[in-house]
Order: sequence, then C-alpha cells, then structure tokens
Amino acid sequence: MALPTPLTGVVPPVCTPLDPRGEVDTGSLGRLVEHLVTGGVHGLFALGSTSEVAYLTDAQRATALEAVLKAADGRVPVLAGVIDTTTARVLDHARTAQALGADALVATAPFYTRTHPKEIAGHFRAIRAAVDLPLFAYDIPVAVHSKLPGALVRELAEDGTLAGLKDSSGDEGGLRRLLVELGGRDGRRIGPAPDFAVLTGSELTVDAALLAGADGVVPGIGNVDPAAYVRLYDACRAGDWAGAAAEQERLVALFGMVDAGPEAEMGRSSSALGSFKAALHLLGVIGHPATAAPQLPLGPESVAEVARHLTAAGLEPVR
Repeated sequence: MALPTPLTGVVPPVCTPLDPRGEVDTGSLGRLVEHLVTGGVHGLFALGSTSEVAYLTDAQRATALEAVLKAADGRVPVLAGVIDTTTARVLDHARTAQALGADALVATAPFYTRTHPKEIAGHFRAIRAAVDLPLFAYDIPVAVHSKLPGALVRELAEDGTLAGLKDSSGDEGGLRRLLVELGGRDGRRIGPAPDFAVLTGSELTVDAALLAGADGVVPGIGNVDPAAYVRLYDACRAGDWAGAAAEQERLVALFGMVDAGPEAEMGRSSSALGSFKAALHLLGVIGHPATAAPQLPLGPESVAEVARHLTAAGLEPVR
C-alpha cells in the first residue's frame, strides 16, 4: 500500500514468535499481526530490535517479514528493518524486503567499526539510491554506538534521502531541538521537510513527544496492549492532555514487566523481550514464549510477575 506522508500514529515493532526449536512461528506471528491491526495501529515495523532482528538468520528474517506482510494484507503499511553492520549487507536485506513487498525500509547507521557522519550520510544515500522505497533512519546509539547528529538528519530529510526517523536515542532534548529545527508541532510540519516523519521510540514519554511535535510512536510494549497506545495517540491529537497523561501512566506501570527477569541471572534484553513474549503467551496471542539464543528464558516466578502486571493493567491472562 502507499505509505502516507508523513507517516503518523502507532507503529509497533512486531515481536517475532519462535517455536521451541527457535524457528519462526508463522501461525503465531499471523495472530499477533491480527491482534495489532484490530487494536487500531497505523502501521507495523517488522524486523526491529523488539523483533529480535539481530538474532535471526537471513532466512528467518525473510520468513518473518513475509508472514507479517501476508497477515497485514495491505490494511496498514509495513516497514521492514534492514539492520546490519555494513552498507553491502543492508542492501542485500533491502532488496529482499522490496521483493517481498515491504512498504518502506528502516536502517541504522553502520556499526561494528566507528563511522564518521559523512560515511553515515553515504550509507543512507546508497540505500535510497539502490532501492526505491521510503527510507527511515533508526537512531539507537545503545546498539550501534553512533548517535545520528541532528544536522545530518535534517540534511537527509531536506534532500529527500530519508522519509523519517525512529528516535530511540533517549536524548529527549536532542529530539525536541530536531523537531523545532524541522519547523513543526502538533502534527503540522511547516519547515523545509514537511513530509518527514518523526517517530519516538521512547514509549514512556509519548505524550510529551507528541506535544513537542512528534508524529507517532514505535512502542515495544505496544505488542501487548496496542489499543492503549492508540487511545494515547488519539487523546494527544484531540488535545486531551489529561487523558493522554492518564493513559501514559497506565502504560508506564505495565512496562514495569520488563524487569521481571532477575538482574543477577540474565541480561536486560532477555528480561524485556522475554516479558513481552510471556505476556503475549499468557494472553493467548502466541503459542510459545521462546526468545532467540543466547537469551535466557524467564522462569516461573518471572512469568508470574508478568501476569501480575497484566492483571493490574486490566489485561486478564487466559493461560
């Protein structure tokens, strides 16, 4: 389907359900997409960090993306993550995503080796030149060890290289400065790149980001409760900031499940992604809560903690 410009609303990074053997569970993935679309989301981001993209083989990536596209069936746009270390590898993923029918691409800066802003600019321009799909930059310095400078983002927005930005930098001040430089707030971009979309990945401060001028949100825990993020977005767009704050605070409490896994026993990725999948399993959306190796599974006590967060948020487990 045609990608709206700018892309706005709630665009969850879709979890990738796995079976006990570690293979993509396409049946569960189809149910998850239905859960998200019927929850009212405005788009889907396949193969992002919450999708465990870094843990999947190239074949698994293609299987997951194809399953998301099939289940979405043109009802909402599907953005495909093409995240990898170098330009050549990203181009391989981008061509696969285009062949499968993705509506847009999402790429980080190159990583493993440190890169200069000129090299990062060349990376994004090479992707956009090679594959004729809208391209979104994914700013996630905790993973790629490189923060996208605001001036570079603006340059690539103005020259049409980038269609948007997913900001997961945690730099709220930098995001606000970028929004001011781009010349828009309250969903009305009036600056030099009026169709450029700014999506926040900071799912606990969505109301503040939308007030500052962001166009939408890419919330990991939106897999669990997509309708709540849609209510939050709608409240912000209606100017109901008190209602938005109340919904945001409920989601902050629900997000507490990411710490269910004991810090002394597992990494924070295992705990967070494991909690999302445990929640989806408890809600009957996916068939198994497995995460990709070498992440560790949540134990029974941690799963019970996830269940308590669901119940407190008014989401009753069925398992």
